[in-house]
Amino acid sequence: MSTRADYRHFLSIPTRWKDNDVYGHVNNVEYYSYFDTVINTYLITAGGLDIHRGAAIGLCAESHCRFLREIAFPGSVDAGMRVEKLGNSSVRYGIGLFRAGEDEPAAEGWFVHVFVDRESRRSTPIPDRIRAALAPLVVEAAP
Repeated sequence: MSTRADYRHFLSIPTRWKDNDVYGHVNNVEYYSYFDTVINTYLITAGGLDIHRGAAIGLCAESHCRFLREIAFPGSVDAGMRVEKLGNSSVRYGIGLFRAGEDEPAAEGWFVHVFVDRESRRSTPIPDRIRAALAPLVVEAAP
């Protein structure tokens, strides 16, 4: 299991009333929304990803989440992100979701983006600016 120290970038995401299910905790599908939020916020702000007009877009090819502890509303999630593999046209992110003040994750998993040409939907190299933004997040070997 990972800890906070294993991640290179964090984003605090507030939980919402609608995130909870009838069991009083955040529903499992919302965890993937947190993954998507930390990744794409970083790509837009640090990597210059233009989600509306950019020639290259990242599509999810694979994702996985291991649930370890409950998260609930009200509260916030500290979403940690690292890059576990940076290829020519794909990137695998490691994601850890932490409750405030906790060192061990409530959930951890991965998310793979494959970059494609917006028009043809064919694989394309990761844009240089995005690659440069991802490089500092690369870890040697994920725990």
